[in-house]
Amino acid sequence: MTQDQAPPAARQGVWLVWAFAVLAYGLAVFQRGSLGVSGVAAQHRFGATASVLSLFAVLQLAVYAGLQVPVGALLDRFGSRRLITVGAVVMAAGQAVMASSHAVGLAVLARVLVGAGDAMTFTSVLRLVAAWFPARRVPLMTQVTGIVGQGGQIAAAYPLVALLQAAGWGRAFGSAAAVGLVVALVAWLTLRDAPGGGSVVVVPPTAAVMRQQLGEAWREPGTRLGLWAHFVTQFSATVFALLWGYPFLVVGERRSPGEAAGLLTLLVVVAMLVGPVLGQLAGRWPYRRSIPVLAIVLSSAVMWGLVLCWPGRAPLGVLVALVIVLGANGPGSMLGFDYARTENPPARIGSASGIVNVGGFVASLLTILLVGLILDLSSGGAAPRLPDFKVALSVQYLFWAVGLVGFLRARRRLKAVRGIVLDPFHHAVLRVTRERRGR
Repeated sequence: MTQDQAPPAARQGVWLVWAFAVLAYGLAVFQRGSLGVSGVAAQHRFGATASVLSLFAVLQLAVYAGLQVPVGALLDRFGSRRLITVGAVVMAAGQAVMASSHAVGLAVLARVLVGAGDAMTFTSVLRLVAAWFPARRVPLMTQVTGIVGQGGQIAAAYPLVALLQAAGWGRAFGSAAAVGLVVALVAWLTLRDAPGGGSVVVVPPTAAVMRQQLGEAWREPGTRLGLWAHFVTQFSATVFALLWGYPFLVVGERRSPGEAAGLLTLLVVVAMLVGPVLGQLAGRWPYRRSIPVLAIVLSSAVMWGLVLCWPGRAPLGVLVALVIVLGANGPGSMLGFDYARTENPPARIGSASGIVNVGGFVASLLTILLVGLILDLSSGGAAPRLPDFKVALSVQYLFWAVGLVGFLRARRRLKAVRGIVLDPFHHAVLRVTRERRGR
């Protein structure tokens, strides 16, 4: 029975499950972004240089990216409800450690825990979407889930910053830990892996079968195209929102904390508006998905070039334009999952999605690390100034260049494999057929 065929009470249950799942994902985004908006305070608390501060975020993202494939196997074994609950508890533990720590080592451990819990959440929520919604609505609901969940960044930008200023470090991060435990309890009580209390858990395959599926997913050109799409579109906005945007705005551009928080909020709002549009476009014109990907990358590079080349401080209007462009980065990266979904059979969608999800986060963590190292070198270990930030943030062009080369090569390979055999209409029919088989 699909959602459209279900009675009203069942349809209401679908939306309740989805709402609580998005709440859990929003919490993960909040916990993930809590370091970025508290970056200046973290440097003072731990006496950390820019490169050490970037290490916090790099390790967090490295753990997130490294756990994607193992989390997929655990998801097959235990289901979304358990993984989302455990993930919220692990993130709460990390924030509790952060609240009480004064040493860099403990702070690093805290961010590793946050990264581990975060890694369990998004793919688990996407599996709930696939289990509870009809196949034809999954692409749009995936975009909506990702964008609405990003509302957690607003909670990090406003309530957490206000709490930091009013109550101090310990109470702010202690409150984040407490909220995590509450959401974990809510997830355990409300989420179900499938409609009617059923389960989508299957017996996990053997290690040999898992390696085979992973290899087949990697050899699929559409998977690699999705990986590079995720790589090249996601990292700039992630670097900005997760760590370096707030210090760049407050310390470099000398904007007030309120202005910086407003710009970070604008990024999330723009993403919420762009995401559903990209979802509809991808569903209607699957052979034209590379157009928005390329447009997002090129516009991001142009706007960063304008800001970085501006003599002195950039006007607020230019910074607003930059943030508006960056707001499309997150939704653009979600197109990578659509490539994986349409170019792989249902049996290996999980492996393919895990591969895609690694792309953007590897690019993000490497960019964050290099920005921190360059900041320290440029400033000579002193407090960074605006020119230091401009030099450090220019490293993004290296990753755009690498990502574009990878994306264009993978697109050419996919066209060589599919383009002669499949016209756009045939390709769309094949995609719908695969989705139905997956149900």
